[in-house]
Amino acid sequence: MTTSARNATNATEAGGRAWALEYQQSWDRQQEWYMPDREERFRVMLDMVEACVGTEPRVLDLACGTGSITARLLDRFPNATSTGIDLDPALLTIARGTFEGDERVGFVEADLKDPDWPARLPYDTYDAVLTATALHWLRTDALDDLYGRLAGLVRHGGVFMNADHMPDDTTPRINAAERIQRHARMGQAQTDGALDWAEWWARAAEDPVLAAPTARRFEIYGDHADGEMPSAAWHTRTLLAHGFGEARAVWCSPSDTLVLALK
Repeated sequence: MTTSARNATNATEAGGRAWALEYQQSWDRQQEWYMPDREERFRVMLDMVEACVGTEPRVLDLACGTGSITARLLDRFPNATSTGIDLDPALLTIARGTFEGDERVGFVEADLKDPDWPARLPYDTYDAVLTATALHWLRTDALDDLYGRLAGLVRHGGVFMNADHMPDDTTPRINAAERIQRHARMGQAQTDGALDWAEWWARAAEDPVLAAPTARRFEIYGDHADGEMPSAAWHTRTLLAHGFGEARAVWCSPSDTLVLALK
């Protein structure tokens, strides 16, 4: 390849990464509209990664989406490695573009409800398996099965962490008050120009690169999967039943919880 051709190729790749990074950042802003404390939960998640498995972990970014966890992981721990796994073709397109050329990162397209998905991973075990705002897309029977498989992927002394919506049905008045306050705050944020879920996907559907994978994504999921949101107590109890040695919440907001399980 000539120098001019190589430069042209590099420029094209750089442009692709810039496009992907812009979409990743817009995804982050959309998610923050729903969860203004999102960065705080990521900080605590990485604090606990460092505390439990150190600063050079091999990580499985479970239901990775655009790679939000991986981006923060590598910013904080440059010697970490990450395998992202997801089924969403549109979000994976953004993730692969964002980390194009980064040898620390790899991606796998797979359905977490498929019992054979771990066989597609490049490693047998991981120091940490991390996920955020994703597993509520699964019903509890599928999530129970998933936790059983994760118990075999986390090495002894390693960790699994799940940050997600984990409401407590025993406190209906508290839940109602929190929901009213949260929706009022979201309404104000929308007047400031934030995109909501539907608006973000409408934009993706019109993008020349994302239009086809977005169409496939909605064929897979529809508008939203028919998932469930069990309590934090259910998550800890189920993880312990599948062989984790300890499990508890290490962070929570009025609506969300970060559960950590130590193998």
